[in-house]
Amino acid sequence: MRPNNLSPRSRVAMLAGLSARNASKLLGKGAGGMFGGRVALRLNPSMIDELAAGKRSVLITGTNGKSTTTKMVASALGNLGRVAGNLGGDNMQTGVTTALMVGRKAHLAALEVDEMNMPDIAGRVRPEAIILLNLSRDQLDRVGEIGAVEKRIREAVNENPQAVIVANCDDPLIVSAAWDAPNVVWVAAGAPWKNDAVSFPRTGSLVLRQGEDWVVEGEGSYRRPSPDWWIGTVNDDGSFVLHGPDGLELTVRLRLPGRANRGNSAQAIAAAVALGVSPQRAVHAVEGVDGVAGRYQTYDVQGRVTNLLLAKNPAGWQESQTAIPPTTEQVVVAVNAQRADGTDTSWLWDVDFAPLAALDARRVTASGERAADLAVRLEYAGIHVEVVDSPLEAVLGMEPGAVQVLANYTAFRDLKKELEVRHTEVGPTEGSGR
Repeated sequence: MRPNNLSPRSRVAMLAGLSARNASKLLGKGAGGMFGGRVALRLNPSMIDELAAGKRSVLITGTNGKSTTTKMVASALGNLGRVAGNLGGDNMQTGVTTALMVGRKAHLAALEVDEMNMPDIAGRVRPEAIILLNLSRDQLDRVGEIGAVEKRIREAVNENPQAVIVANCDDPLIVSAAWDAPNVVWVAAGAPWKNDAVSFPRTGSLVLRQGEDWVVEGEGSYRRPSPDWWIGTVNDDGSFVLHGPDGLELTVRLRLPGRANRGNSAQAIAAAVALGVSPQRAVHAVEGVDGVAGRYQTYDVQGRVTNLLLAKNPAGWQESQTAIPPTTEQVVVAVNAQRADGTDTSWLWDVDFAPLAALDARRVTASGERAADLAVRLEYAGIHVEVVDSPLEAVLGMEPGAVQVLANYTAFRDLKKELEVRHTEVGPTEGSGR
């Protein structure tokens, strides 16, 4: 169904939704991704179904890396035509609706989807491909235990047999969710955080590991699948070799830092190739991705060259620490505990802060609404900190030079807003990929 074939009800809903989105932006209330979609869905609950009809869509879900991978997929699919996408990270039904309204003339879509909303959104979009990144605990007060999340994703996979499933074979939870799919492309995207995949969801049996391989105890048929795509040599300059089907070898040079982004790019490339993009063009497209909704952006804060990194849960904090250059001397770590973050901060004790301790930075400041809780945790990790409640004041308290900021969701969001109003954006971080 093309946009000009929308039902009269959908046309009215789209006009109202886009008007609400624009009003939100003009009034400085935000990008309007959620508000515009909420208005449209109130007028027509079937908006997603109609807007997605006729589009070749890729859905991206998982605990960490959704926004980055979505931007990479959108960039790669751009080789095939115009792409709709919720690149601002609004990944509920409202955000997906707004993305499809804004991109109503596009023939393709790259859509980030919240894990718990996958069955509903996938059933409406009927995607050509689904990317499953990783699963770990996140916002237990909202989402619940990880087993419930795996079941929701498994439900979405099983109800969409038409979709190619691009799944991370290193994560047993993802493998469990994808196991029954008739068409799976397995990608060895890495899963360094293993604390939430102790047992296999389908059997409850222990996951036994030996190096990169894993097998379910007493269930020999459940084991790490052989990857179709995998990351090979990582060079000193941060570039790496990506291996694909039929002996394919591709050299990839990302602008984004950290080992997690190597895995994100591998899955994005695999999905784009599955939809018909040439491997070389897919690589070129993901290499051009730099900042993602403010992440990895750098600002000049009165001579303090401040780079922003986002981390939202224990696994994400583990990975984000690997994106901090080893020569870093000044670090601000900021934690809030608002509803969007999850109000329970006990997860701080699940994070291994050894990579941060290994930096031997001259100054580390704990900041945010839960600065005191964070400071206690970091001191127990052997990291001596100062405490400054305001992240912006914490940055201004550093000496002129490079400053790395590692913050959770609302702390990151609020600091980014302040920096955009008061300070100069230098540009994206040039990632080492290490």
